[in-house]
Amino acid sequence: MPLSREDVGSIADYARIALTDAELDEMTAYMNEAVALLEPIRQYDLEGVEPTFHPIGDLSNVMSQDVPDDEVRHLPVDVALSNAGASRERSFRVPSILGDQGGDR
Repeated sequence: MPLSREDVGSIADYARIALTDAELDEMTAYMNEAVALLEPIRQYDLEGVEPTFHPIGDLSNVMSQDVPDDEVRHLPVDVALSNAGASRERSFRVPSILGDQGGDR
């Protein structure tokens, strides 16, 4: 079932992308071509195939093991903050990126 011009327009509106009429026609054709390229996948017999949760199969945890602080070599807080532009107590101080609500954090 091909995407209609209205479908593509709704997707563009949802993504907050302004498209001219010519761009909308071009994008409709492009998206329908992209969907058509996926059609061969729908031909596979998937009866009895268990769904996977990751495309590369059994992905193992890549996190390091937790170890007590006395066994870990770490940078002291005062050394870490020594080159900071600004700091407060034991934290880096950075400008707010959320506007004027609350100032520096």
